[in-house]
Amino acid sequence: MSTTPVVPAFTAHNGFALPAIGLGTYALNGDAGAQAVSAALDAGYRLVDSAFNYENEGSVGRGVAASSVARQEIVVTTKLPGRHHRGDRARASIEESRSRLGLDATDLHLIHWPNPSQDEYVEAWAALVDAQQRGTVRQIGVSNFLPEHLERIERETGVRPVVNQIEVHPYFPQEEQLAYHREHGILTEAWSPLGRAKELLDEPVVREIAAAHDATPAQTVLAWHIARGVVSIPKASSTAHQLANLQAADVTLDDAEVAALTALGRPDGRLFDADPAHHEES
Repeated sequence: MSTTPVVPAFTAHNGFALPAIGLGTYALNGDAGAQAVSAALDAGYRLVDSAFNYENEGSVGRGVAASSVARQEIVVTTKLPGRHHRGDRARASIEESRSRLGLDATDLHLIHWPNPSQDEYVEAWAALVDAQQRGTVRQIGVSNFLPEHLERIERETGVRPVVNQIEVHPYFPQEEQLAYHREHGILTEAWSPLGRAKELLDEPVVREIAAAHDATPAQTVLAWHIARGVVSIPKASSTAHQLANLQAADVTLDDAEVAALTALGRPDGRLFDADPAHHEES
């Protein structure tokens, strides 16, 4: 595998594209977090994922500013929390994220969870639509939305998300949801793309496929995401791990290998009780 892999990109219904591998930043905080983000960008990453609730938007913004990469080449993502879904609160939260990040506009802003029992996610989506129209947000999407949530926000606003960031990994492959996204031109982003990392990476089939490609088990799972057209955002604080994750782009799995990893799916494959039909995030 090359030391500078060419990471493919996937394109949404409106032409917006994301690289297949980005940097997750959950728990990357403070000066160390800023340094990790800067190092990742210098190593070749062009997608960085944060959230209001990660409490690290400031560190992410400093990392972006400190990198040697031109600002226009970087997609900085953040997310609107559940407690900020309503009206003026949503607008203020979107603007606060932009201020914390130190950017003239956020590149991609998502609703973190639909929180369906509160029934305010359409209002939150309308606030993102307004922010995009005002130019404070460039692209808008969602996270952890089910098809019925996606259909409702488009029906009530006329605007379809470009991204839905959801839990996807071989223990929870989400085949039906991915098919829905493909049909509607919505990019799938996988959070926790390595799932229960130690357990998953020790699976015999993962290790067997990895050995066949002279790759690590983690690279093999990330290559599985790429083969399925899914953007993955693994967290990595060290430059060595960041580079290793990017090199997954050099691993090409055949259909049988993709199917073998997908077959690891389990009925209880979620990492925790986070079914968007009832899970609530503050």
